[in-house]
Amino acid sequence: MIISYLDTLDSSQIYLKKSLQNQSIKAPHAVVCDIQTNGVGSRNNSWQGLKGNLFLSFALPLKSLPSDLKLESASIYFSFIFKEVLNDLDSKVWLKWPNDLYINNLKIGGMITNILDDNLVCGLGVNLVRAPLQFASLDVSISRESLLEKYFKLIEKRLSWKQIFSKYKIEFEANKDFFYT
Repeated sequence: MIISYLDTLDSSQIYLKKSLQNQSIKAPHAVVCDIQTNGVGSRNNSWQGLKGNLFLSFALPLKSLPSDLKLESASIYFSFIFKEVLNDLDSKVWLKWPNDLYINNLKIGGMITNILDDNLVCGLGVNLVRAPLQFASLDVSISRESLLEKYFKLIEKRLSWKQIFSKYKIEFEANKDFFYT
């Protein structure tokens, strides 16, 4: 995975998509910025950034994904892998269905995924060191670079969807407090 580190972007997701479309970047490639002013969130929300946090978008060729991974499950798959990396560092982070990262009952980050041509494009925002009001930040200390190294190393293992989903099902119970009828 090639990783480009940039100072400021309105959105790492938009930047990466444009770069893929004009072929200045080819997947697998990741874009990380120090400050993001208008990040893309799910359901047309934005992910505003505070300096020191993680603003990441990455693209993977569809053909490099695990053969049993259905694209509609990609957000859970890549979010859960990220959560696993953080748990290995003794974080208490958990994955709220389908793609939000929480500590206790406060959101620390989230993932979005979409398809662009023959690539899966993932965007991940995580409050590593500072959080806006009503959000939380990560409960362990790690540099962005070390965290990404561990994350992409685990992605490169191409764990099967079956492996990830079997672990995810066990933890799904934590979501019960967030479901309303």
